[in-house]
Amino acid sequence: MKNILRKNWLILCFLVGCTYQHDEKSIAVEVQGHRGARGLAPENSLPAFVKALEFGVKTLELDLAVSKDSQLVVSHEPYFSHVFCLDSVGNEIPEDSVINLYELNYADIKKCDCGSKVNPTYPSQTPVSTHKPTLQEVFDSISVLDTLDLISYNIELKTKKETDSVFHPIPEVFSELVYQLLKDNAMLSRITIQSFDFRTLQYFNGTYPEVPLVLLIENDLSWKTNVDSLGFVPEVYSPYYRLLSQKIIGEIRSAGMKVIPWTVNEVTDMEQLIEWGVDGIITDYPDRAQIATKSNE
Repeated sequence: MKNILRKNWLILCFLVGCTYQHDEKSIAVEVQGHRGARGLAPENSLPAFVKALEFGVKTLELDLAVSKDSQLVVSHEPYFSHVFCLDSVGNEIPEDSVINLYELNYADIKKCDCGSKVNPTYPSQTPVSTHKPTLQEVFDSISVLDTLDLISYNIELKTKKETDSVFHPIPEVFSELVYQLLKDNAMLSRITIQSFDFRTLQYFNGTYPEVPLVLLIENDLSWKTNVDSLGFVPEVYSPYYRLLSQKIIGEIRSAGMKVIPWTVNEVTDMEQLIEWGVDGIITDYPDRAQIATKSNE
């Protein structure tokens, strides 16, 4: 199996130009490749994860959905986006169409191309025909490059109450699927679990307290209000970056949490946040983050 994976990975590397080296200089601030490297390659795809590694990223950020046959699919939306996906025969997906991943077996999901059509928001993407991988496929493929087990994963479970049992399982079922896969792959020491859904984080905290958790925030409530609503102090507080100031970052860190904001794409913003004392940043452009972190050495 390893030889087959290595052969397939070498082919993929030929297509996208892998240059990952284990001895690349580590950067002081943790840089997480958002959906791999969405600004440079198709989001949440194997090529995007490889691209992130090329720029020294040691933590890959990704999202999970669930297929009808309970496979964990790496996808931000629980459906095929018409913006950058093509259907199983290569046709455009109508804008008003909703192809629900939770209603499809993974074999059918894999037939659709979500890489040949460039997302117009990210014109620097290098298009490559690629599918939505399973989380298992990501682990297997990255392990071929990551022989020293240097790479970590920040995994978002995409759940919300309004779409329970329609676009995804309820948080308890979804969480158990994820935990079991992580356990089977001996990955529990190399992951964080993140979510906007307090229910998902509360389930993990109550059932598997050893798993480090990340509270994703996009509201403008105070960090203390959000943490109080969660009911416990997570390992990481991860807000939209414009919600932060140097004072707020200091307060959050004093409360025992790391601060890793999303999604920071401009070098000047990265530099400011690093100066203010964030522990890391999540970005679509790890190449820009490499510039920002070097300027703050």
